[in-house]
Amino acid sequence: MDLAVLPPRVDSLCLEAAHGLVLRPNAFKRFSILEQLYIRKCPKAIHSGAFAGLPNLRLISLGGPERFDKLQGSFLKGKSLLTDNQTSNGLYHLEYLRLSGNYMTSINFAAFEGLNSLKVLDLHDNRITRIIANQSIAPSGLESLESLDLSGNSIMNFDDYTFKRLKSLKTLMLDHNKISEIRRFTFFGLDGLEILLVEYNAVKHLEPSALSNLTALRKFSVGCLKHPLSVSAEVKINLGLLFGRIPINLTELVISSCSRPLSIMIGSESAPKPGLQLQIFGQRVRFLDCEKPFFLSVVSLKVIVKQLLCGSHFAGKYFRFLENFELSSQSMTTFDDLVDLNTLLHLRQLKLTSIDLSDQPHLDILLHNLTALQFFGLYRSRIPSFREELTRDLKSLKYLFVNLHNDLNVDENFTRPLLNLRYIVMLDTMLFCNCDNSWFNDWIKHERQVHVLTWLFERGHALTCRTFNNIQDFAKYTESSCFLHVEFFLYASTSLGILLFMLVVLVHNLAGDYLLAFIYIARGWMDEAIRGSASKHYQYDAFVSYSGMDEPWVMDELLPNLETRGPPFLRLCLHSRDFHLGVDIVENITKSLYRSRHTLCLVSRHYLRSKWCSLEMKLATHRLLVEHRDVLIVVFLEKIPPKMLSAHHRLARFVKRKTYIDWPQDPQQQVAFWDRLWAKVTPKPV
Repeated sequence: MDLAVLPPRVDSLCLEAAHGLVLRPNAFKRFSILEQLYIRKCPKAIHSGAFAGLPNLRLISLGGPERFDKLQGSFLKGKSLLTDNQTSNGLYHLEYLRLSGNYMTSINFAAFEGLNSLKVLDLHDNRITRIIANQSIAPSGLESLESLDLSGNSIMNFDDYTFKRLKSLKTLMLDHNKISEIRRFTFFGLDGLEILLVEYNAVKHLEPSALSNLTALRKFSVGCLKHPLSVSAEVKINLGLLFGRIPINLTELVISSCSRPLSIMIGSESAPKPGLQLQIFGQRVRFLDCEKPFFLSVVSLKVIVKQLLCGSHFAGKYFRFLENFELSSQSMTTFDDLVDLNTLLHLRQLKLTSIDLSDQPHLDILLHNLTALQFFGLYRSRIPSFREELTRDLKSLKYLFVNLHNDLNVDENFTRPLLNLRYIVMLDTMLFCNCDNSWFNDWIKHERQVHVLTWLFERGHALTCRTFNNIQDFAKYTESSCFLHVEFFLYASTSLGILLFMLVVLVHNLAGDYLLAFIYIARGWMDEAIRGSASKHYQYDAFVSYSGMDEPWVMDELLPNLETRGPPFLRLCLHSRDFHLGVDIVENITKSLYRSRHTLCLVSRHYLRSKWCSLEMKLATHRLLVEHRDVLIVVFLEKIPPKMLSAHHRLARFVKRKTYIDWPQDPQQQVAFWDRLWAKVTPKPV
């Protein structure tokens, strides 16, 4: 390649095919205003003074401008880089030097002496194995260096104080090397360092306080702390032991165990300022001290794990001020109970990837209380349906992204609480083919506030659904299977509704009380038929119907004189003691009546005011009329005026036709009262 044919007045020069080119002294001198030089496929040789006479040169890249991660070249293959400083002579204003992908095996920073303006030095993707302290830093040079990229090499360790003169360094990239240990003085002198990347190294040993001097650190990325051969070993990291005090300006922390179990101990009461972005990659991840102030500083959490635990529970609730949460699994996973997500009241963005929500025991309340949530995404996940109960509190939600591995049902009211919803994106997601979902198709057509975007691979934008046999266009399915003649349906339903209403009113007015009683009596007969004839066995000797206000008399007088007297010993049924929990009250009353030989009504003023006592009396009198047996016993606990009694027709008629018993106030008469009542309730021998 002949550089003489190129126009001299260029400020940026790119040599695409320089593989056989020899750069001799003053090779670029004629390009006096050159600022950027890109050389792809590095030259065969670069002689001393090749870049002389370029006072404006700011950038040199050996490998080409297109790709900065994978570069080709053979510059000084297998040898050390720049054994002296002659090649860089004259580049006093150079700010960016890129020498990646050149098979360099070692590096001598003394070669960069005089490059006082250099800010970025890119040496990634070489074969550098070691940097030795006594030859690493020139007496002068690299004073302004802010970024040093040594990633993608084969560096195994550093001598202490290797970087001590790089006072201006802010970014140090050491990822994808073979670093085996980091010692106390490895990073000595880097007091202004803000970004440190050491992930993807075979680090076996992290010395305590190895990062204690990095007080200005903003981003720290560490991972694969065990040797790759230890595939099953648990990775342990103690941030307090590593930092001493966690840097207050730390804004991004990345911790990875390379798919191995990981335990994280904060180990310090110090914490960064609020605003920390935390990323965790591992298998089974456990936090050991979840109440530390560190958790309150985290506002963004991204995890790719199989479990995220504190103790035996999901650790999410400890990040109380979390605003963005991305929870991912490497394969479809059913997590432990995620219900604590609903405690993250500041959450604005929630992304779940490869998470199976089908088996979540508290799915309906999973998103409750998340009133600030604006984005909810399900990626390659499973959820059986979207229901109104799930979205109840999502009043701020604007974006709903759905990419499911199962067919979906959508409840007709699930969008009702979503007052600010603007976009629904359904990617490779199908509905179930049933008419319960047909509303969704009409809602998409007529909804003006929400834009629904659908896409299914190989089928385009149409919303689809799945039957047992195939996949159908959902709009066509609803039209063919769910369409009704609306006018006829309205006419028929209105007519039937009016007739049914008239019939109900007529029956209620003519025989409402009898019908209600008949229903309860029929239920009692049915229960009796199922469990056997009533004459063979009763569970109780008497069902006691009383007001709750009279319960002290029942407990203090009735039970001691009937249940503890014997033999035979009587068994009474009390609603406060013997009703089954969780069963309908009327059902409890009916079953208790028909499982008792007698019904004992304790009448008082409180009794007459109780609707439940009135129902018990009504059922007892109907049973008396139907069975024609002496099953009802009435006891008046106090004098009831005839005017008050006349308002209760059934009781008034019973008192006129049947014998009842009064509770005597005279203690001498009470003994005879109990003898008489006990004799009445006691079963007669057959």
